[in-house]
Amino acid sequence: MREGLLIKAYGGFYYVRAEGRTWELSARGRLRRGSTAEVAAPGSPALPGAPVVGDRVMFTPMENCSGTLESILPRRNVLARPRVANVDQVLLVVPLAHPDPDLNLTDRMLICCQSERLQTLICFNKLDLVGREEADRLLSVYGKAGYQAFAASALKGDGLDTLRRAIDGKISVMAGPSGAGKSTIINALDPCFAQGTGEVSRKLGRGRHTTRHVELLPVADGFIADTPGFSNLDLPPLDRADLAKHFPEIRSLAGECRFLNCLHHKEPDCAVKQALDKGLIVASRYRNYLSFLAEVLVKERTY
Repeated sequence: MREGLLIKAYGGFYYVRAEGRTWELSARGRLRRGSTAEVAAPGSPALPGAPVVGDRVMFTPMENCSGTLESILPRRNVLARPRVANVDQVLLVVPLAHPDPDLNLTDRMLICCQSERLQTLICFNKLDLVGREEADRLLSVYGKAGYQAFAASALKGDGLDTLRRAIDGKISVMAGPSGAGKSTIINALDPCFAQGTGEVSRKLGRGRHTTRHVELLPVADGFIADTPGFSNLDLPPLDRADLAKHFPEIRSLAGECRFLNCLHHKEPDCAVKQALDKGLIVASRYRNYLSFLAEVLVKERTY
């Protein structure tokens, strides 16, 4: 048997990269049905679900780069949406215009990444459609919050060198809303990929889904996944005390509040609200925190 990296699953087949070649594999029935506990490595925890792009797998090679997928090796992590395993980092692509940036959706994705302990790099794309002032404003918002962020224009090539350095030697997932320009960035990195791109819907004001499945593509001695876009995203399971930990700028001040269980909402002597009044915390980020807190409290009452 040989070990390889699952780069695509399509049409009932699994495509695995190993030894400089791509192998087209069929899977054992137990894997297709999503029962992986019986094939996990000895001494390792049971692995939930069917094979996922990004999995390290064992397979039996046959002629003409075909073979049989035998087992899934233990995962370091797995994102729920987009569903990719063993991710080193997430490149979150946010459009500066056409469609307008949805910072509520951006902050949701950041929480999802942080819940999986994944490093996140924010790329504000379509710099060619807005003034530098608007791009710098958003870079400041997320820079203050402690995130790495940069502006780019996939059409003009701005920011692509920064991106290549960031993804070198890693498995990176490119995520973001429909119409953000993810596939255009992939094409700019290497035109031979020829990813499908589409215009933003004039009627709906958002992008059409041009990527239909998840696939790892070789870029800069690493792999990057272009994933289907989304227009909404559920928060991961959280309780009220955990939410603030997913906002770095709030987490850093939480110990200075009067109450240890402060939710940074209506409590007196709250260091977070004091920082907000001084402009040390960006108002839009704080509003999203309160919006997410309301969601978490509703779920707590429901369940």
